[in-house]
Amino acid sequence: MDFQTVDWGTNLLAILPEILLTLLAVVVLALDAIWPASRRRQIGIIAGVSMFGIVLVLLIFSAPIAAAVEEQLILGGMFRHDILTQIFRTMVILAGGLTCLLSTDAPGVGRKGHYYALLIIATLGASLMSAAADLIMAFVALETTSITLYMLAGFLRGDERSTEAGVKYFLFGAVMSAILLYGLSLLYGFSGQSNFYLLADGLKASGVPDLAVLLALVMLLAGFSFKISAVPFHFWTPDVYEGAPTPVTAFLSVASKAASFALLLRLFMAVFPEYDPIWALVLAIASIVTMTLGNVLALRQSNIKRMLAYSSIAQAGYSLIGVVAIGAQNGAGMAAVIFYLFMYTLTNLAAFGVVIYVSRATGSERIADFAGLSRRSPALALVLTVALLSLGGIPPAAGFVGKFFLFQAAVDSGLAWLAIIGVLNAIVALYYYLMVVKVMYVDRSADEDKPLAVSRAASWALVLTSVGVILLGVVAAPVYDWALRAGQELLF
Repeated sequence: MDFQTVDWGTNLLAILPEILLTLLAVVVLALDAIWPASRRRQIGIIAGVSMFGIVLVLLIFSAPIAAAVEEQLILGGMFRHDILTQIFRTMVILAGGLTCLLSTDAPGVGRKGHYYALLIIATLGASLMSAAADLIMAFVALETTSITLYMLAGFLRGDERSTEAGVKYFLFGAVMSAILLYGLSLLYGFSGQSNFYLLADGLKASGVPDLAVLLALVMLLAGFSFKISAVPFHFWTPDVYEGAPTPVTAFLSVASKAASFALLLRLFMAVFPEYDPIWALVLAIASIVTMTLGNVLALRQSNIKRMLAYSSIAQAGYSLIGVVAIGAQNGAGMAAVIFYLFMYTLTNLAAFGVVIYVSRATGSERIADFAGLSRRSPALALVLTVALLSLGGIPPAAGFVGKFFLFQAAVDSGLAWLAIIGVLNAIVALYYYLMVVKVMYVDRSADEDKPLAVSRAASWALVLTSVGVILLGVVAAPVYDWALRAGQELLF
């Protein structure tokens, strides 16, 4: 593949969201240094609204950019601008903006400007992961996201759980990053190429034995399984999710996972199309074990953040069904994964947004402390109910449509058995989701007469996420068609 020449003006236009995110991080740090402590809460609002503005810029300029670059590889082949890039960029930047708004009143982080700067840089890394088309860019973007998330997980230095979460995440993440890097280096060593779209031909021309290529493939699978919390590399998830500041947990559970899936889809489809039966089988087994183990262990949890951590593991298992179903070669499997991740981003942010305020009011994250929430704050109870029903796959929430697309893609690919296992797991998951709903609406609490206040910024974030979940469930066609075009473009 020859890289066509694109002028620097077009190059800069194509990476405009990343440029704006970089400038925003600088502005946030400057405001943190200039403003007194009494005004620093506004930094989160400025960061969140600015990131929404960046999403708007991305959507407005997507057509002119696409016309200019004509889906070419740009910046020397390091970066690919296509529909897949646009969707995942939108997803992760939107997640970053919503997390900023949800963080404004979160204990320990809401008035820290450098916290928002780290969050913006993590979003920048995730955005670059979504567009990476070169091994070097992929690893740099992945580490940009990972290192900032290590710091964010351990941000509350006076909290032992947060410190433990940061250390555990760093140690496990460093080991898995080393394994992933070794796999990437093997690909470069075998082919002499670093661009995704030259690697497959380079591997063929090199005459390297299939066993050696499979060794690199196994290392990549291990690295990506860690990033998306798939079994058997899920072990860090419950402790890190529980110990990290809740807004960080919310961002980590959606943006990092979405960007990792984007990179996995692009890399595997470009580099390993001939090994599709092998990695599809491995991922099918991982999908079954991941969603089953995640759901079974979630049943036993009394801490809502740990429950949502195991739920996140199960959701990764569902998403892998779509990855396995890519073999249908019609884009439906990939479209199902993209739509599901979009739905999951809004849903999980809504759920964790409610957890932030309830845990701040009660001083606890136990599910039992959500008793009477429907009487303390009907709005928060409604938002959490919508989120939990979506995660459980109950209509009209978006989770139902997302699971339907995943299972339909599996059936169309001749994987009806995998879809059946997914349906059975979804039924099991309903129990622990509905138990939380029962606690909120049926169980009684001594504090029911004490209203639970929510800031205006967080209220807007919760309204946007919950309304988005309902809209994706009722009017799914526009987003699914967008995702389908991305899948067909990447496959063909």
